Amino acid sequence: MKIRQISVFLENKVGRIMEITDVLGKNDINIRALSLADTSDFGILRMIVDNIDKTLKVLKEKGFIIKESYVVAVEVPDKPGGLSGVLKVLGNKGINIEYMYAFFEQPENKALLIFRFENPDEAVSALVDSGIEVAGEDKLDVR
Repeated sequence: MKIRQISVFLENKVGRIMEITDVLGKNDINIRALSLADTSDFGILRMIVDNIDKTLKVLKEKGFIIKESYVVAVEVPDKPGGLSGVLKVLGNKGINIEYMYAFFEQPENKALLIFRFENPDEAVSALVDSGIEVAGEDKLDVR
């Protein structure tokens, strides 16, 4: 139930994100989720895409610095307290969150939370044991 994610390390300058989205679009690759974090010198674009192997290939060919990692996607109802319930389970089990991002799913009225954990298998077990829905790659239409 882990999902492969790509991190792209970018210089913090005008047009760099556009270069990536242009390459992906020209190669018929769809971004399913993304997050962008920055510092004064560089940014990290984290993406879940519909075809990770093709994405890795085309971005490497274009000279981008990339890293593949595993994240965990958790589905929660889009209502007050939805995130809090997940965080309580993780906190009670002593599981640290390295980072997370989220997006809203229409028409299901659910939020999909993307988590990066030091030990994703431990996190998945804790979540599933607590009755929290962990989404697989099929939920994000990833191959």
